[in-house]
Amino acid sequence: MKVADILQWETTKLLCGKNGIENILSDGYVSDLLSDVMGNSKENMAWITIQTHKNLAAIASLKELACIIITNNNQPAVDLIEAAENVNIPVITTTMNSFETAGKIYAALHSRT
Repeated sequence: MKVADILQWETTKLLCGKNGIENILSDGYVSDLLSDVMGNSKENMAWITIQTHKNLAAIASLKELACIIITNNNQPAVDLIEAAENVNIPVITTTMNSFETAGKIYAALHSRT
């Protein structure tokens, strides 16, 4: 599955990181605690969160995450968009909540096996 596949969902919108939409998505990680994501996420995961600040881009880049998905129709800070664009991390917003988003990614990943 690629990040671009998430953008086919009616509830999602790409805000930046177009150069990263071909990133392979291996799994998802749901957390709003930056230290938790740093300690437990793995490369090529989609990070599902309600957080919207600049530090998300640094952590996503450090952990080589496939994308950041901001749920509940929360809108990211301008400095997050700028920082994520600089490191080619797609930032996606969705109207779904984190539980729904994780479930949809899980189902999409496991329907291919």
